[in-house]
Amino acid sequence: MKKLDIYITKQIMTGFLLVALSLMSMLWLTQSLKFVEMVTNKGLPVYLFVEMTSLLMPRVFGILSPIALFVAVMFVYNRLITDSELIVMKAVGISSVVIARAAIFMGVALALFNVFVLNVGVPAAENKFRELEFEVKNSFTKMMLREGMFTSFKGNMTIFIDKFLDDGTVKGILVSDSKKTTEKVVTVAETGTLEYTETGPKILLKNGTRQTMNRKSGQFSSMTFDDYVVDFGDISKARKKDKGVREKSISELFAEADNPKIAPKEARRFRAEAHRRILTPFYNLVFALLACTGLLIANFNRRGQGKVITISILAMIVVQVLDMTFANMARKHEWIVFLMYANCILPLIICGGLLYKTPVLHKKKAKEKADEV
Repeated sequence: MKKLDIYITKQIMTGFLLVALSLMSMLWLTQSLKFVEMVTNKGLPVYLFVEMTSLLMPRVFGILSPIALFVAVMFVYNRLITDSELIVMKAVGISSVVIARAAIFMGVALALFNVFVLNVGVPAAENKFRELEFEVKNSFTKMMLREGMFTSFKGNMTIFIDKFLDDGTVKGILVSDSKKTTEKVVTVAETGTLEYTETGPKILLKNGTRQTMNRKSGQFSSMTFDDYVVDFGDISKARKKDKGVREKSISELFAEADNPKIAPKEARRFRAEAHRRILTPFYNLVFALLACTGLLIANFNRRGQGKVITISILAMIVVQVLDMTFANMARKHEWIVFLMYANCILPLIICGGLLYKTPVLHKKKAKEKADEV
């Protein structure tokens, strides 16, 4: 890579990192608000909170990467024009294709990196996130039970725990069971141990009293015990589901699409997601070319390049909207996949053609002089 390419590439890379990190930080904050309740109300550990929110970032990076690169490339090339560096480059005979090589290199490099992120990083992160989310929502631990507070579960059960001890046991337990409409049971114990089995959470109580009241007859009975087990049944709020679309690799998506046992609608959805997973990384290259092509082929304007920048932004928005539209339509009509590829390839051909046909400045002047003679 020549010094000129290195010079421009460094500026693009710096701008990309700043824009990408800024956008990802803002989105991280917005996403983390969904988990604040788990920290404040359910006692979710901070390290687990950070881990869960961080697992969302690979998906966010895949979405923001082309946009961040577009902003960085446009800023760098516009600054080259403002500082008259681009004019000097063209004046010494450097073609638009050569000047655009840095943007093309960054686009290709990020496209290859996003191939890994979208097809390896995102499925792994989504799978890990789903596992952590399931454990948080279904584990019968301090995240569901709080010291000194009454906690209600579905099935008309309420539990109160006075204190959690360091060895995992609990002290001062009260369990109110109103699952049966004919009677109400209140169990009080000095200590107990929480367990989570395949059939649901259970608590082993020691040294307590079990009191029962018949709602119809009003009869009251009481018994003391040394050991007693309270079965909470299945109180989980969610069950672990099969792998979602984002958790599958491209090969798994195509395999699911070719599975004769699934419905045609689901097959189209898997196939559309697989094709979009292939195309999405290359929008880094598309957006990089959209950002620099207009600035490189347009005539210099002392008042600024506002019109060129506006057209480039509109072109980027149109390509992005069409990509989202075609991806959604492909889930209903499989032939739309062709338009998805066309939406990615046509801008590359158009930008490449415009850059290639842009004449070099000194050659143009030489031709004009030859015509005059």
